[in-house]
Amino acid sequence: MRLSVIATTYNQPEWLEKVLWGFEAQTFRDFELLVADDGSDERTRAVLARVGPQLRYPLRHLWHEHIGFRKCTILNEAIVQSAGEYLFFTDGDCIPRPDCLAVHVAQAERGRFLSGGYLKLPLETSQRISREDILAGRATDYAWLRANGTPASRQAARLRWGPMLSRLLDAVTTTGPTFNGHNSSVWRDDLLRVNGFDERLEWGGLDRELGERLENAGVRGKQIRHRALVVHLDHGRGYKRPEAMAKNRAIRDEVAAKKLTRTEFGLDRHLDIASPL
Repeated sequence: MRLSVIATTYNQPEWLEKVLWGFEAQTFRDFELLVADDGSDERTRAVLARVGPQLRYPLRHLWHEHIGFRKCTILNEAIVQSAGEYLFFTDGDCIPRPDCLAVHVAQAERGRFLSGGYLKLPLETSQRISREDILAGRATDYAWLRANGTPASRQAARLRWGPMLSRLLDAVTTTGPTFNGHNSSVWRDDLLRVNGFDERLEWGGLDRELGERLENAGVRGKQIRHRALVVHLDHGRGYKRPEAMAKNRAIRDEVAAKKLTRTEFGLDRHLDIASPL
């Protein structure tokens, strides 16, 4: 299976660097990583130029000018430019556990998208995590995180459960699978069928909306929130706007009411870009 990882970012170069090292530590090695950049300044380019040559996986930087929140637009461009038949989506503030990609690849099946889990870290812990901690697996180790400022919680406890218990909990959980931008995967041709992300959407459910159209198209979610994990580094959200969230909600309500599968504001706008399509 050819795998492409798509990681979004906007002006968080310190967090993005930690995420890049998180993928260097993956046990599954056959992937490329595309940084889908919604118009970051030169600090992000500098990080990629410095870290990129030290990584064993192919790294590509896709950038467009920042003229407001256009995460869905750069995500669609990344889908078009990706070489993989299977795509894993995450954010540039989420460090994957070393087995994260291996779990997604092992659980991939036709007609399904996969919904992974996350643990949100406090700022204190986020700042303490070093390159060495990530490569050694400490950044996603329950005991190390607890010793470095992360409070105990049921969400944090997922990191200490073994494969058998995690698999059982995924099977019996009452929480339905959703498409989450921090930790989800899907077949590329299924994304083409629903025309990718809706570029009208801003922050607030933009990834869930894609999952809802996939479900309407017969691509069912599969829960792996206890088996495939990332840790989410803390930061502010200056892009959170109530009016945008209300607009997003109205679009999602229409998708649900009309059982829509395809957006007219999606990745077909990017198909004139030179790509593997």
